[in-house]
Formats: sequence, structure tokens, C-alpha cells
Amino acid sequence: MSLETIYQAVLDGDAPAAEAAVKEALAANVPAEDILQKACIPAMSEVGRLFEEGEKFVPEMLISARAMHKSVALLKPLLAQGNVQSVGKVLVGTVQGDLHDIGKNLVGMMLEGTGFEVIDLGTDVTPQKYVDAVKTHQPQLIGLSALLTTTMPSMKKIIDALQEAGLRGQVKVLIGGAPVTEAYATQIGADGYAPDASSAARKAKALLGAA
Repeated sequence: MSLETIYQAVLDGDAPAAEAAVKEALAANVPAEDILQKACIPAMSEVGRLFEEGEKFVPEMLISARAMHKSVALLKPLLAQGNVQSVGKVLVGTVQGDLHDIGKNLVGMMLEGTGFEVIDLGTDVTPQKYVDAVKTHQPQLIGLSALLTTTMPSMKKIIDALQEAGLRGQVKVLIGGAPVTEAYATQIGADGYAPDASSAARKAKALLGAA
């Protein structure tokens, strides 16, 4: 069972095939880190590239991300034993007043697929919950998602709350969502903006100097 088989299964969004191939590779003593770094992550990078070129669409990205998710779930215990370094730790959440989560979930999966440790705070996340989570988890980056124009001001409130708590200097803030723009990110003092999940993973790496 080759790494190519795992790569192809993730690329095609075939979760059962990806799981079976990962199990077979592990049984054949292929290191978990090799499976992650040489099959899962490159496959998700390719999915992202195809999405940006208009050759794949959100539903296809989601099924590939799920296949990657299932594969990574099998690898996680082994990666933890081997002390494999993640690219960084990221908190993601949809801001207060907003219950949309498909975009946020996809960003989380893409970040995980490119080697980040992701902590998902869910939807309708208050500024205080972000502040508490930053204190608890010590992430390098936080991702804020808003799908409604009316909830965009919550992003500024979160940045202000981090500032007041003396935590703003510790974390980079990346924002995104349908109504959000680069100009808005600049206006509220965010560190970056990403229009979609694929670019969010790239931007996150760039912000942490891991690109």
C-alpha cells in the first residue's frame, strides 16, 4: 500500500479508501509522520490549488477534507507519541450572533490538513470566550469567521477584548467570511484576511512564518 494510494484517496474524497490505506500503511510500518507529510498534507494542498483554479468546488473540498480528517484521526495518537511538531496552534470560531459553521469547519479542516493543531470553539463565540481560550490554549493564531454583515462588528470586539486583556501581542488574528474584505481586516486591526479555506491555510502559514 503506497503513500500514493492515500494521496489519491484524500484527493478524490474517498474516506473509506483513505482510512483503509492508512491502516494498511501503518500495518506495514510506514511512519505516521511520512503518511501525514508525504500523502495527507500534499493531497489537501492540491485540493486547495484545484479549488483556487476553479476545478474543484466547496462540496468536493469538504469530502476531501473529511477523508483527510479520518486519516489524521488514525495518525494522531502515533504522531503524539513521536512528538511531531505541528506548524502552530490555531483557535477557530464563528463570532457572536452568527451560527454559520460550514466555512469555519472547512477552514479548520484545511488548517489541520496543512499541519496545524486546531481548536474549534464552535459558533456564536463571545469575545470573552476567545480571551479565555487564548489564556488556556496559548495559540499562535486565531481565526474569526462571520457570514452575516450584522455580525462583522463582533470581530472588532474580539480584537479589542484581546487588547484589553493584554493578549493581542501574543496572537495573530486572521478573519474571513462572505461579507468580509481585506479593507475591513485593515480597518479593525486584524493581521490578515482570507477569502476562502484554501487561502486561509496559506495565509495562516505566512503569518506564522511557516510558509
